[in-house]
Amino acid sequence: MHSAREIAYLSLERCEKQKKYSNLEIDATTKKYSLKGAEKGLYVSLVYGVIERRLTLDFIISSLSIRPVDKLDRAVIIPLRLGFYQLMFMDKIPDSAAVDESVKLSVSHANKGLGGFVNAILRSFLRATSGKNIKNLSEILDCEPFKSKLDLLGKYERMSVLYSYPKWLCEHFAVSYSDTEAEKIMSAQNENRSTSFRVNTIKADRDSVLTIINERGINAKKTSFSPFGIICDGGAVSELSDLFESGKIFVQDEASQLASIILGALPDEKIIDCCACPGGKSFSSAILMENRGEIISCDLHQSKLSLIERGAARLGIGIIKTKEADSSKFDEELAGINGCGADRVLCDVPCSGLGVISKKPEVRYKDPSDIERLPEIQRKILYNCSKYVKPGGVLVYSTCTLNPDENENNVKKFLSDNPDFEPCEFSLVSENGQTIESKQGFLTLFTHIHNTDGFFIAKMKRK
Repeated sequence: MHSAREIAYLSLERCEKQKKYSNLEIDATTKKYSLKGAEKGLYVSLVYGVIERRLTLDFIISSLSIRPVDKLDRAVIIPLRLGFYQLMFMDKIPDSAAVDESVKLSVSHANKGLGGFVNAILRSFLRATSGKNIKNLSEILDCEPFKSKLDLLGKYERMSVLYSYPKWLCEHFAVSYSDTEAEKIMSAQNENRSTSFRVNTIKADRDSVLTIINERGINAKKTSFSPFGIICDGGAVSELSDLFESGKIFVQDEASQLASIILGALPDEKIIDCCACPGGKSFSSAILMENRGEIISCDLHQSKLSLIERGAARLGIGIIKTKEADSSKFDEELAGINGCGADRVLCDVPCSGLGVISKKPEVRYKDPSDIERLPEIQRKILYNCSKYVKPGGVLVYSTCTLNPDENENNVKKFLSDNPDFEPCEFSLVSENGQTIESKQGFLTLFTHIHNTDGFFIAKMKRK
């Protein structure tokens, strides 16, 4: 019988060697080993936590090891990361268990000699931090040898250690939004563990679903700005499987729900969702349309369209048609007869994902050169899909990233190059009366301000 720590080791090894997405690895592994309850909770926390805090953990290891981190074998570095994550970030794990179990992992995957090395490094950390709160990163870094090493670092390198974001990304957030906002962005994305659902009002109402969830002892509440959402602890998803299977709810962050609300689809309209998979915004629009009208949900990959088709069937939605399409290239069928096009077009374009790092922690380790090419791809999609909007129709452009070049700079260039479109101002009002106003027809949502994914939404209208 594999322990949660052993399974976490194997998952971390696969994520590192095969560049697997953590959420997909966790879903597959949880099913493979039938993990439940406390074992599942420990496994998920370890995998997400070690990936999320890898740079901080490696700084601690490099401060204590005479061998450079990049020279350590995986059978050593992964147990060390697991051990330090438990020591530093998990309140309910005894120090002795964190050390002993990490040593066992290194012995079973390497040899006894390396087990001694892992034991020595972890215990040297406990000696160095004796008398300090080792669940407090600031107190840890105020101890030697960590303080001396940290003092030698520049501003963005220090941020990198504190928040476990690569130096280039710390600098990106600081230059884009300010040093203070950068630290708030990174801190919030490290701490956010919530999951949001969208209630399918074709089959249920939010109050009744919320009552069911609360009666199960799950901490849940209404989303602030979306009148259809529920937000709860991230680990609650598996306990709501019956609500998913019956089509009463589906996973969708509040920010994504708001993009559909701002699109404003109405019954009997024609909508084009240009980059639709896995389908959340198409589903939300169909529900707003009371399952009347037509939605064409497009994706570049035919294999992904079945996700939308199965999801629509589960939710009781019958107005969605899927289409394999490269949204950067003109499609006469989407343009319609005589180019009359659609009432509303949504371009939720492929992006760097810097706003969803709390859900996909490995995104922070992307190669910045991969991000630099994205704005041009996004503009091609936006420019092309704008041709499908009929006169007087609405065009919404959205991303789940925090990068002005992918967001407002793309929209400003589009509006400059396409004078037949104009920005549409919009506002969002929460249940307690808080209002968010767009500026120049676009809005950026932040986790630390709005308690949503980092997200960008722009609304435009064809004259």
